[in-house]
Amino acid sequence: MLSAQSLASIDREVAKYPSEQKRSAVMGALRIALTERRATGKTPEERCLNTELIEFVANYLQIAPVAAYEVATFYNMYDMKPVGQYKITVCTNLPCALSGGVNAAEYLSKKLGIAIGETSADGKYTLLEGECMGACGDAPVLLVNNHQMCSFMTPEAIDQKLAELN
Repeated sequence: MLSAQSLASIDREVAKYPSEQKRSAVMGALRIALTERRATGKTPEERCLNTELIEFVANYLQIAPVAAYEVATFYNMYDMKPVGQYKITVCTNLPCALSGGVNAAEYLSKKLGIAIGETSADGKYTLLEGECMGACGDAPVLLVNNHQMCSFMTPEAIDQKLAELN
């Protein structure tokens, strides 16, 4: 279900904790599983977590599947439903909102032709609103595919980022 490389990465996550605390590695393991899915999935449905994959991760960690499912459904970094090839999350929490976060979200919405919470017709972009990303001093900020933090996202910076993604 996961490549040998991903399983080795999960093993490195597990090794960070006492042997009786494998459950502590569930967040990292789910992140690794989702990263592989996003990289190898051909369709939006193949680029998100599903029950089968969550159960696989739980069994690999020797924890109850519900324990992994609770984590996957609680945190918004785990895509439980199809998203575009590029998931763009814009921070609109108060500090970012005061520094242009809402404007950045509106600009992206117009530029991509989709509303927050939608995916473009070509399946390339999903635009989401996010809570604090811990980079208030760099506002407005956005996160691409849960991994790439982008700071000081003026309209010009957004245009440049979208050009890089294309």
